[in-house]
Amino acid sequence: MSNKIDAPINDIVTAIVASYRQDEYLIKVDAKNQISKESIIDILERLRSLIYIGFFTQKPLKFDSIEYYVGEQVEDLAYNLQKQIRLALRHRNPEGDWAKEAAWVTRQFLSRLPAIRSILATDVEASYEGDPAASDKDEIILSYPGIHAITVNRLAHELYLLGVPLIPRMMTEHAHSLTGIDIHPGATIGHHFFIDHGTGLVIGETTVIGNYVKIYQGVTLGALSTRGGHLLDGVKRHPTIESHVTIYAGASILGGSTIIGEGVVIGSNAFITTSIPERTKVSVKNTDLRLMTDKSQADAEFLQDEFWDYSI
Repeated sequence: MSNKIDAPINDIVTAIVASYRQDEYLIKVDAKNQISKESIIDILERLRSLIYIGFFTQKPLKFDSIEYYVGEQVEDLAYNLQKQIRLALRHRNPEGDWAKEAAWVTRQFLSRLPAIRSILATDVEASYEGDPAASDKDEIILSYPGIHAITVNRLAHELYLLGVPLIPRMMTEHAHSLTGIDIHPGATIGHHFFIDHGTGLVIGETTVIGNYVKIYQGVTLGALSTRGGHLLDGVKRHPTIESHVTIYAGASILGGSTIIGEGVVIGSNAFITTSIPERTKVSVKNTDLRLMTDKSQADAEFLQDEFWDYSI
């Protein structure tokens, strides 16, 4: 058997290599200086294990040895996270020497873990109090996609505030891929935040959410338009949701100047682009229903209609 590449395959290889010169932003050949997606996911899982101590560890823990375990985990996290943060800072400016800043950012971030744990405890509490189907808080921590997404977002948000590029978005997009919940790390979210079900939820970068807010699946907190592209960077494009607001499934709330006042209830499938005053209930008029109790009449009309409207 010949080891030579036959002509057609050789032509394909030549064409692919030639395309690399056309779209250079798709090429990463300096692998040692690239952020590792696998490392970021591993760091994220280690952070979750520290936040919910004992829930996601491979071996049982005892209180008399927990300090040793935490010390070992934090030391390992500090080393690996600092390395990835340095690479992220270098990505932003290849000319800089980012070792000292990466070390400072890593320590600042890790020092905020107790505060992150405290606010996540309120999210777990809100999830339990708001969902009669929850048997206990362990079930929420171990299985609820909303808590997983919120946990990742609160960790990523701290790195975002510390000015770390790339890594926060990698974290939240990993959570997005697992849960179907898309929360930008730039979003500001208050305590006692509850996502019920959550699939298809989108929360944009400049969204501000108050305390005790409850959001169902399919909700979009988005921008009215992104036609300005990067000219809109730094502009508030997404809504503000004040405290004690409930937003039901499928609602879309758009625009940076849109403010949903305290205590508002937004009904399913509402489309909102203007501010709503506090203590208001917003609902969409029900679609007209066709209900037929006479089966023979229903069958006859069904056969006559090219399309049978049976939407609810």
